[in-house]
Amino acid sequence: QVQLAVSGGGLVQAGGSLRLSCAASGRTFGNYAMGWFRQAPGKEREFVAAIRWSGGSTYYADSVQGRFTISRDYTQSTVYLQMKSLKPEDTAVYSCAVGYSDYLRDGRLYDYWGQGTQVTVSS
Repeated sequence: QVQLAVSGGGLVQAGGSLRLSCAASGRTFGNYAMGWFRQAPGKEREFVAAIRWSGGSTYYADSVQGRFTISRDYTQSTVYLQMKSLKPEDTAVYSCAVGYSDYLRDGRLYDYWGQGTQVTVSS
């Protein structure tokens, strides 16, 4: 079982920055990945970014490429999502997840989820 603790959401003006954290505890094994997803009101959950724990390969949605950076701290078992140049359309509840699938952009293939954190970007 894996537990994920998410923190770092909040309210920020457009153009601002926020950093989200997702700390994992419990038993993880193999070449798992940690991903960030978001869901805005009335919209489906969408992939934001993912990182493979072993090797550190990263993947981004086109909508955040160049503005968001996903990274990991091996010693803290924590993944971060640094968000810059935030836009009002980035407003959503952001969640992190752990998965073992080869395909990281589909949230249905992740096995463990943390609670969401609200990110609100004002114009």
